[in-house]
Amino acid sequence: MSGDFVKLPEMRQEIISAVKAFSDSDYQQRVWIDRIYPHADFFDDFTLNVNILYDDTTVLDDPAAALGQTLTDEAEVEAMQCLAGRLDEILDAVGRDADDIAFLQSPLGNEVVTAAQGTSRPGTLRPELQSPPWRFTRGPE
Repeated sequence: MSGDFVKLPEMRQEIISAVKAFSDSDYQQRVWIDRIYPHADFFDDFTLNVNILYDDTTVLDDPAAALGQTLTDEAEVEAMQCLAGRLDEILDAVGRDADDIAFLQSPLGNEVVTAAQGTSRPGTLRPELQSPPWRFTRGPE
């Protein structure tokens, strides 16, 4: 599959936004814990991003199945598989209904951040493939 095409670019943007939120521990503290939002009518938290990646886009349920839909190549699939593994570990360890601070204070929290940061390596979730800038922005800028 060519690395330059996805069938669902708006859904891809949701994935990129959620991954950006998971990759930035300062953002997580500021927005998820301290609730300092960049503008009115803004909301973001750990659970919202988990829901985007697992429920709304289903990319973390089976990253390989997302190839061509929201992911462009095998490097993206592998990066999302790694992130899924780290998120599964922390959700199992902390409990799916825990508060955001419990996730951030968990020793596994840094592993989630590192895995999400790994998606920004060259060839993984390339920003030039994002949707147009008119869409709603949730994650760190």
